[in-house]
Amino acid sequence: MADQKLDYQRALEALRNGVPNRHAVSVLGSNQGEAEKEFRSRLDSVESAAADGEQAPGLLIAGGFGTGKSHLLDYLEHLAGERNFVTSRVVISKETPLYDPSKMLLAAIEGAIVPELNGEAIREIALRLHPDSPRYRHFSEWLNGPASRVSAMFAATLLLHERLHNDPELVDEITSFWSGEHLGVSRIRQGLKQINSSGTYSLKAVKVKELARQRFLFVSRLILAAGYAGWVLLIDEVELVGRYSLLQRGRSYAELARWMGAVEGEAIPGVLAVAAITDDFSLKVLQEKGDRDKVGGRLRAKDTDEYLNLAGRADTGMRLIEREALLLQPPDEAALRQAYERLKEIHSKAYGWDAPEIPWPAAAITRRMRSYVRRWVNEWDLRRLYPGAALEAAEELEIRPTYEQDSYLEQDPEAGAEG
Repeated sequence: MADQKLDYQRALEALRNGVPNRHAVSVLGSNQGEAEKEFRSRLDSVESAAADGEQAPGLLIAGGFGTGKSHLLDYLEHLAGERNFVTSRVVISKETPLYDPSKMLLAAIEGAIVPELNGEAIREIALRLHPDSPRYRHFSEWLNGPASRVSAMFAATLLLHERLHNDPELVDEITSFWSGEHLGVSRIRQGLKQINSSGTYSLKAVKVKELARQRFLFVSRLILAAGYAGWVLLIDEVELVGRYSLLQRGRSYAELARWMGAVEGEAIPGVLAVAAITDDFSLKVLQEKGDRDKVGGRLRAKDTDEYLNLAGRADTGMRLIEREALLLQPPDEAALRQAYERLKEIHSKAYGWDAPEIPWPAAAITRRMRSYVRRWVNEWDLRRLYPGAALEAAEELEIRPTYEQDSYLEQDPEAGAEG
């Protein structure tokens, strides 16, 4: 009972600050039934798709202010964790641009949550590898087979991780390499020499950007080999793409298509991606800003195989935003009443009192669920701390996104080689 009371207090503290944590998510749930149903269905398909070398179709959700996109991602993360999935929340920003696979990888691994475990995700996952298990053997066979699409560096480092018992420093470097750090080819060769496997692999350096894509392939399979159900990536604030330069927007649309599993030959088995974007992005950026007409042409004008392929993937990404995004609904009267009653119950139990009824405005399409929640919680706080006083909670200011190009966000990913 005491633990439950503390959980309720933690949930309310998070809701006051407008940043829901796992306690708030677990007690409030979600009012987006269609999105939850689609997500559960896709979770069910992750492992079977991976067994066929395929990626489960991603889920793109679109919503305006008031629909609770970030709260929904929190809730989906909670659901996935309960189903034994490793989860990573990635928020698109200057530090983590959607078009840069290397930075997306670092953000995904640094933010990864492994069910019932703490510590660095890849190290914890690697400790749960069992070389005698069918999952591990399948992983090793894939890694050493012709369909792996990854450098021999990964097969070599997995072998070293399995057999190199007298060099813990190199084993630590290997797990760091899987997490995104540099590991020279010469260092791997030294390890292979220690286990009398010098001629087993042909090793060469790989470009940093390509190595990041290969790491995603490797880590997703590593997660499955360690006994987890898969890897769920929750990508938030995709609308920031609208403020990039034209070419960077093109690269970002291409990457979005890849994350959604919509690019032939680019599947990441074991991964399920969920991406959240504003519901007016298609109108404001693809149509009014002209990306639907300009991006493909600009990329094709480069007249190289790389950019021609990029243009095709970018077209796919834009088409997904226009046609495949699941539109979230703002809270209606019934959803608000359900949330209000649940919060009233939680506040009462958290502080050992009977939270009173408080007036609240009818549902409005421009008002965010977060605004209702904070208003209710704050007013109950005031009434509990200052009983009988004439107090009124302040209104929140609404900040809407802009899609104006921002030179601060413009940067190009490094394309050098690692190894």
